Amino acid sequence: MSNSLQYINQSLSNPFIGSRLKPAQSSLLCIDIHHIPSIMNPLVSLLFVLLVVVQLSPTLSYPADDHHHYNDDNDESPEHWKGATPLTIPTISENLPFGDFLSFSHYHRSCPDLEHIINEKLRQWLKQDYSIAASLMRLHFHDCAIRGCDASILLNHEGSERSALASKTLRGFEVIDDIKAEVEKRCPKVVSCADILTAATRDATVMVGGPYWMVPYGRKDGRVSIAKETERVPMGHENITALVEFFQSQGLNVLDLVVLSGAHTIGRASCASIQNRLFNFDGHGNSDPSLNDKYLNFLKRKCRWGSDYVDLDATTPKTFDAAYYSNLQRDMGLLKTDQLLYSDTRTSPLVTALAHQPQVFYHQFAVSMAKLGNVQVLTGQDEGEIRTNCNFVNSY
Repeated sequence: MSNSLQYINQSLSNPFIGSRLKPAQSSLLCIDIHHIPSIMNPLVSLLFVLLVVVQLSPTLSYPADDHHHYNDDNDESPEHWKGATPLTIPTISENLPFGDFLSFSHYHRSCPDLEHIINEKLRQWLKQDYSIAASLMRLHFHDCAIRGCDASILLNHEGSERSALASKTLRGFEVIDDIKAEVEKRCPKVVSCADILTAATRDATVMVGGPYWMVPYGRKDGRVSIAKETERVPMGHENITALVEFFQSQGLNVLDLVVLSGAHTIGRASCASIQNRLFNFDGHGNSDPSLNDKYLNFLKRKCRWGSDYVDLDATTPKTFDAAYYSNLQRDMGLLKTDQLLYSDTRTSPLVTALAHQPQVFYHQFAVSMAKLGNVQVLTGQDEGEIRTNCNFVNSY
């Protein structure tokens, strides 16, 4: 096994790398990926106790799909699974000693109904707009990508991250504002916007069929938000080296890069973000030759105008599943960075493995999201604040 893959498998055992959580008592349940089906039932039981990662089905009635999506008639072939990398499924103890950092019991006394408030508000929003779940995942990523998970993306003033060109298509601000307003009624000046955004992202993921993970609390809100810093956030045009370096700068690894990219199993992208792949990839009016021909023709019809939107997952756009990785094997990655995951030798074995074993993606997504939510959080006495309005720093 290559050194890079050895590192990836080792890193699976510690989901707290790069966070402010203490990794004591973390454990690793080592399972050969090819043996998973034969022991799936006891594995699920173990994961419930150790990971607290459970599969919850959506309970909402969502609007009917009002647009067509691409569907390739080619059946998946066993050839796609050749070279699948043996992966391990990590486990997290819920009794970790966090000391002065984040804690699962942070709001147990000061705001005991917090998670109920967040959950109920999200149910209301998702009944109106199913796509808001993907928007919250993206908003959370953009927040954590700059200065850590400190809700700096929510600050709404001239020159803030929110005002930057890279943030132009971000959505979900009004959802966080709505939740925050209700929380302030029940628990004034107690709960940070950073904690609300992190927990709301988790609940939104579950409501669209994704995994559950426990969210520790105690993040504080940052007071600084600078538009120029958004230039560091990946926008779908980078190469794999740039993506790996960016994730490493956040304390995340190659596996987290591939797994968190799987969030593109739901949601949409603006056609403007891919028009160069469709109409002028080489500067001479040609299309990106790495695109599946049928998919390319579909996208050219769908994205005549940059202001339109297209599903990130061409086959199951409203289902949280591992079809995203199968699509990459068929040259149907929407963004350039999506497709590069399958063509680069550092990431392609992981794409193959996750396409072949969807249950590994499901559980690892929870672990990688937990790691993302703990990046460079503010917890010290002299760090940050608890905003009363997520759009502005406190005036007192």
